[in-house]
Amino acid sequence: MNEEMLIAFDSTQQALRAEMLLEYAEIEIDICPTPKEITAGCAMSIQFFSEALADVEKVIEEQNIEIRGIYAKNEQEGGYTLLQNKEE
Repeated sequence: MNEEMLIAFDSTQQALRAEMLLEYAEIEIDICPTPKEITAGCAMSIQFFSEALADVEKVIEEQNIEIRGIYAKNEQEGGYTLLQNKEE
């Protein structure tokens, strides 16, 4: 199953940087507004599919992208579930 996932950010600068690096890595992404139920410092999030999770995590780690968290869309209950918190 290919679930929708979301990366939330604390800053627009990091969101734009992540967009550029993920596109450069040829990972299929979409920019979307950060859902209301996710508290983040940036109104912009990046949406991708779960099949690309390992590649997304690799880019985030290797490029030191600062994120709020990675979330999975909860189809049954609605909303999003936090999968991975930002690394302190």
